[in-house]
Amino acid sequence: MQSMELQNTVKEALNALYHHPDDAVRMQADRWLQDFQRTIDAWQVADNLLHDATSNPETLIFCSQTLRSKVQRDFEELPSEAFFQLRNSLNNLLKKFHKGPPIVRTQISIAVAALAVHVPAKDWGDGGIVNWLRDEMNSHPEFIPGFLELLTVLPEEAFNYKIAARPERRRHFEKELTGQMEIALNILTACLNISELKEQVLEAFASWLRLKHGIPGSVLATHPLVLTALSSLNSDILSEASVNVVSELIHYTASKSSGGVSVQGPLIQVIVPQVMNLQAQLRDSSKDEEDVKAIARLFADMGDSYVELIATGSSEAMMIVNALLEVASHPEYDIASMTFNFWHSLQVVLTKRNSDISFGDEASIEAERNQRLQVFRQSYESLVSLVSSRVQYPQAYQDLSYEDLKEFKQTRYDLDGICYVLAVADVLTDAASVLGGDATLQILYMKLLEAISCCGNEQSEWRPAEAALFCIRAISSYVSVVETNVMPQVMDLLPKLPHQPQLLQTVCLIIGAFSKWLDAAPSGFSKLPLVIDILMSGMRTSEDSAAAAALAFRHICDDCRRKLCTYCKELFHIYYTAVNGEGSFKGSADDSLHLVEALSMVITELPPEPAKVALEELCASVVTPLQAVINQGPEVLEKKHARELTVHIDRFAYIFRYVNHPEAVADSVHRLWPIFKAIFDLRAWDMRTMESLCRACKYAVRTSGRFMGTTIGAMLEEIQGLYQQHHQPCFLYLSSEVIKIFGSDPSCASYLKNMIEVLFKHTTSLLTSIKEFTTRPDIADDCFLLASRCIRYCPQLFIPSAVFPALIDCAMIGITVQHREASNSVLTFLSDIFDLAKSSKGEQYLSIRDSLIIPRGSTITRILVAALTGALPNSRLETVAYALLALTRAYGMQALEWARESVSLIPLTVVKEVERSRFFQALSEAASGADVNTLILSVEELSDVCRRNRTVQEIVQGALKPLELNLVPVL
Repeated sequence: MQSMELQNTVKEALNALYHHPDDAVRMQADRWLQDFQRTIDAWQVADNLLHDATSNPETLIFCSQTLRSKVQRDFEELPSEAFFQLRNSLNNLLKKFHKGPPIVRTQISIAVAALAVHVPAKDWGDGGIVNWLRDEMNSHPEFIPGFLELLTVLPEEAFNYKIAARPERRRHFEKELTGQMEIALNILTACLNISELKEQVLEAFASWLRLKHGIPGSVLATHPLVLTALSSLNSDILSEASVNVVSELIHYTASKSSGGVSVQGPLIQVIVPQVMNLQAQLRDSSKDEEDVKAIARLFADMGDSYVELIATGSSEAMMIVNALLEVASHPEYDIASMTFNFWHSLQVVLTKRNSDISFGDEASIEAERNQRLQVFRQSYESLVSLVSSRVQYPQAYQDLSYEDLKEFKQTRYDLDGICYVLAVADVLTDAASVLGGDATLQILYMKLLEAISCCGNEQSEWRPAEAALFCIRAISSYVSVVETNVMPQVMDLLPKLPHQPQLLQTVCLIIGAFSKWLDAAPSGFSKLPLVIDILMSGMRTSEDSAAAAALAFRHICDDCRRKLCTYCKELFHIYYTAVNGEGSFKGSADDSLHLVEALSMVITELPPEPAKVALEELCASVVTPLQAVINQGPEVLEKKHARELTVHIDRFAYIFRYVNHPEAVADSVHRLWPIFKAIFDLRAWDMRTMESLCRACKYAVRTSGRFMGTTIGAMLEEIQGLYQQHHQPCFLYLSSEVIKIFGSDPSCASYLKNMIEVLFKHTTSLLTSIKEFTTRPDIADDCFLLASRCIRYCPQLFIPSAVFPALIDCAMIGITVQHREASNSVLTFLSDIFDLAKSSKGEQYLSIRDSLIIPRGSTITRILVAALTGALPNSRLETVAYALLALTRAYGMQALEWARESVSLIPLTVVKEVERSRFFQALSEAASGADVNTLILSVEELSDVCRRNRTVQEIVQGALKPLELNLVPVL
């Protein structure tokens, strides 16, 4: 009766989900159905409704998905004797739905395949599931379509990690399938006789090929399934299944498990001519685009898989290369780009120095390499010409929406103006690696001249020239810095181009990209006045061109800094024009930081006295607006928007970072300290302003070091007091920088010890529970980063202090915080403590460490094991594993016993004895110096076992109780 009620409730909930007009009701129904799927009653209810002839399609779909999910994730809920009943029921459903609905049949097929992953072959009868399936097909030929789908999904489920099978069982299942492959292929071959099933048979064959089991190439070369797939390539209507099969065959011949191309020659010799016969169809305008895409995919697969063979440069290899060039010339980018990975792989093979050539000396090896490069020279020259036009702005780019235009720009540039994600730029650099940068430049220069001759001065035709310049910029790092033939002409052409905003942006970027050439080439520096004028124009034209111009200016000042020392006056003029609003600078405040950085790098090259004067002038231009705000009184300073302050403070950060004159920077900070203190005092509540100011102080400390003198004491006193009131994490990371610079200085010991105790005492009073760690992850992150710095740079002040034990307890609370950076900082801090013996400074404090860690060792280990087995995401496994390894190396057998105690808390139904032993063995061997990767594999396996489904994970975490620090074991 209860089952019937539940079935009716499920139907009502589905009806509400799909048909009720009220969104709230639909959401409530969806939540109820999701919760229902997790119950043990879902097994019977879903099975009953699937067998019920009155169930509507919505019910059938939901119940088939539920049953599939239950088999995948919750099979362990059922008693062992339920297997046969479940298998028979699923078999009956597979027969019932052999004609559809397809989605229901697929879900049932996946459920049967998942059942096979869980249950050993012997339980299926003689020979496992494939033999069982063969017998079912022989007994019930009318249901073959449904059974074929099961045969298709079986190999796919071998690699489906949604199935909550143990790793060992998953490996056995894969072996079972590879052992039954011959039977599976015989079944498929027999089904070829049913013409209407040919596509389905080929799809199943492609699926089995993905197992990459080592069937001899000579067998496959004459196999009916292979011959059928290859002959289907020549059909008037291209068979998608046949393309999938041939694609898998190509991958199969190149896979290590099949022996690779060296032993798969017979099959390769059958495949390649058949694919090559399709080349003419690439040019057939009447061919459907999807068919052309499928053919292109086969050529790309051949290129990727046989790249080592192709690199020999044989006549047969060059036929494939020419076909791939034809694919690369296709007007559709999606098709042309399929070849891009091949051009990269071929370049790597052609240019690598550790050649496989086994004869001769270095000179003959180099000669052979150059000969190979020569063979492919023409191909790469053609490639450059083919792909260079693909970066052109769209014809109607002005009609693009704001989002589409933004996306287009983002595929070309990142925030630093460097090529980002654009595959064409990568292809060009591959070509430059083969041809040489100067030769590639020559090809692109001809493209630029062609583009300029076509457009004249008409702004409407700027796009081809812009594309050519974009490509030249993409290969800038491959062009010789003393190139004399093309680059002077390129630079002379730049001022003659129309000042169209997008074109000007690329012109500015190319100037920045060739800053090393401007410095090193014989005629390079003479071009500087010319290019500076262009950059000034860029700064005034548009936001994008201003950003590019500022970036280029930074590159020029970086690479030409020594030559620019005599032009400081002119550089300051440019700086004032842009940064202080004396000109019409269109860039953002962030763009202006490039100019600050640029000037700072030139100042670095000045002698001490001129550098000090220039630094004072630079700082004066930044401090003036801040001083003006402070002069207006505390109320005005407190009410200012953070950005009005940080725009100036960030410039100080760049100055202190890039002006490498320690004493001069220290003097500047000393003079500026009253202003900084005023901002600290009145804006300590404002995170953005404090982060900006602490960043500036951090770089001042890093550059000036011990020249900071009395200023550092005042700075530390300030942040100590303010941290206790406002809890800003940036105060901790500024302290971290101070520890790094001054930690070993005896004269600073007194105020550093006081700072450590104050900051850590207050932080541990804040982070008293995992909830507090979760609420304040930035404080946790910066606190334990600071603690690790203290271990490294001033253990003499930190380890004997009263706050050290409290910080260890605090770290134990925070190990399982979900915030990635905070968790990593906590784990790294603990690892640093365990690794104390590795440090020459730390060895003398081992007795203090041991007195604190040994009493807590069992608890720390339990929490670490909990983190490995589900309390933290899989992505943290390596960091947690290292902490556990460091603990074990430090405490040997005692730590292994802690690990055994911890794992023994997990029920044997979850982690078997053999799985425990494997983990302990790997931990013990790694602690003794064995390869750490073995431990990582063992940890991943234990983690997989303990996370295989939600129920298991709850059992594991319920047993380990990572949030309880004083767990008393039940005897």
